Amino acid sequence: MKNTLFTGVGTALATPFTPRGEIAWEELEKLVELQVSGGADAIIACGTTGEAATMTSEEHLKAIAFIVEKTKGRIPVIAGTGSNDTRFCVDLSLEAKALGVDGLLLVTPYYNKTSQKGLMESFDYVADCVELPCILYNVPSRTGCNIQPETYRELSKNPYIIATKEANGDTASVARTLALCGDNLDVYSGEDNQALAIMALGGKGVISVFSNVLPKEMRDLTHAVLEGNLDTARQLNNTYIDLMDGLFMDVNPIPVKEALWQMGLISTNFCRMPLTTMPADKQEALRSLLQKHGLIQ
Repeated sequence: MKNTLFTGVGTALATPFTPRGEIAWEELEKLVELQVSGGADAIIACGTTGEAATMTSEEHLKAIAFIVEKTKGRIPVIAGTGSNDTRFCVDLSLEAKALGVDGLLLVTPYYNKTSQKGLMESFDYVADCVELPCILYNVPSRTGCNIQPETYRELSKNPYIIATKEANGDTASVARTLALCGDNLDVYSGEDNQALAIMALGGKGVISVFSNVLPKEMRDLTHAVLEGNLDTARQLNNTYIDLMDGLFMDVNPIPVKEALWQMGLISTNFCRMPLTTMPADKQEALRSLLQKHGLIQ
């Protein structure tokens, strides 16, 4: 049985920018503190929600170092270092390791994609080179590449591949993965609205966008499942499912940054191009959801 990096909610942290498009460091520190004080069990730095795809390598590493420093070991920090270039992934992962992260989040190769054999060889190579706990990230809607349950079974034999963030939208596939891998692979939901279902199957938690705005509520939901209080978990899920879905009414992280901005937690809803702000009708729809849940007036 492998060590588990975290159980419950790991927040895929948004990266605030200034109106000029630079990282807003003071606001980023406030977002880190919001997560720690709100009870998040881990922070994921520079993932999809953190807009790592539009960061330079220097910015990427500087943001990781900053989040590690401000978290101060209170909860694990997991760095998104995946790439469609395996050699670059290794280099970036080794630099993140030197900065003191607790683990890595490795997305499947995008654009060039690969075969299941290629996935096994690439992920094994990265894990063996870096020797740090690795969470795979399966999100076919973004990458065009899907990890099959049988591939997970082989990858789970690597001592450094400890978990996956599963966002393929197929709970039957998740059930098969859990059956095939047992204690050799932890599974986290990669989608907030499937966290309850995947945890009920045996998943360890969620890597969450929703917890950027309500960390305590997502922590309460996930820990209710972990403690066997499914009625409480269902009630929380039913209460917040509309906001979970609302934070994906446009391409992530556009809606969550809009929400953080409307809540006054960041000074701009700026996303780096090709992402942009939501159209006015969606902004108003999100405003109504935030008002409904008491997050804004």
